[in-house]
Amino acid sequence: MPTAPRARLVATAVHLPPAYRTMGETRERIARSGSAFVPPAGLLEDLTGVRGVHEKGEREQASDLAASAATKALAAAGRDVADVDLLLFTACSQDLIEPATAHIVAAKLGATCPVFDVKNACNSVLNGIEIAAAFIETGRYRTVLITCGEAPTLATRWEVPSHDAFLRAVLGYTASDAGAALLLTAGPATADGPGVLTTLFGAESTAWNACTIEAGGTLHARPTDMEATYLRIDGDLLRDVALGLLPRVLTRTGETLDAVRRSSFIAFNQTTAPQYRETIQALGLPADSCLPTVVDHGNTASASLPLQLVTALESDRVEPGDTVALLGVASGFSAGVVLIRL
Repeated sequence: MPTAPRARLVATAVHLPPAYRTMGETRERIARSGSAFVPPAGLLEDLTGVRGVHEKGEREQASDLAASAATKALAAAGRDVADVDLLLFTACSQDLIEPATAHIVAAKLGATCPVFDVKNACNSVLNGIEIAAAFIETGRYRTVLITCGEAPTLATRWEVPSHDAFLRAVLGYTASDAGAALLLTAGPATADGPGVLTTLFGAESTAWNACTIEAGGTLHARPTDMEATYLRIDGDLLRDVALGLLPRVLTRTGETLDAVRRSSFIAFNQTTAPQYRETIQALGLPADSCLPTVVDHGNTASASLPLQLVTALESDRVEPGDTVALLGVASGFSAGVVLIRL
């Protein structure tokens, strides 16, 4: 009797826009906007530990970032877009409210397969892996292309009326644009073979207002002021929920947290350098198994986990046969873990 297939990760790729804005240039732009509050020189670097962020071109869309990364992933796997049975677009960002951005990505790639969007804030890619693996394991689709295009710099606040407004908007200054793609396909589920091994998720939805961009939905369909378009945070609530929810998800089974700590490489969503260190300490993760990409690349939202994995692969920190752990925490609030053997 044939065994059920396992979803294998055959390629991961990222696309980083060439334009790069340092924190010093960010401060200068705040000053040029005529802000009542301008952070002192060096404060952004001290608070965030981030050197700079990537910015998409003025006419570049989330779908362009996703399509660029997808083209790289297909080439790396030696596959054609015609081999793809399902295309997902997984991101906080989107080109339009309607239709699904996945259609626009598919059109740019020349794909003719079914498509749909997966949207769960910064866990969108992680949930995309969960969905792709489930489809592959049940035999619904054989090859799934997960795409991501993030443009969170559009929610950065440049006119800052007060110190309090600056603190509520500070995570927007680490927001960074990027594209990412992962190609998963069916393979045999052998004891030591490659594939998606574990997917585990949880949520604490009463904290949905800890981190918001309010514009674009029914709450603020046509905002009359810019407040609704900015990324806003409740820092205390954000920290308490984020650092509490993920450990609860990881300890739901006795083996998951231990398996994460034993992984050759551990990636997790990163917003600032202090948050990176807090996460390692809170979860008891081995620091030498993690990689602080936020320092040089900022917070690339859903593209953060693929970016860390690609960086680890390119620097030979992981190789075929290694197990990698992808940990996600996202506004809403949700948390998840995916374990993959390469």
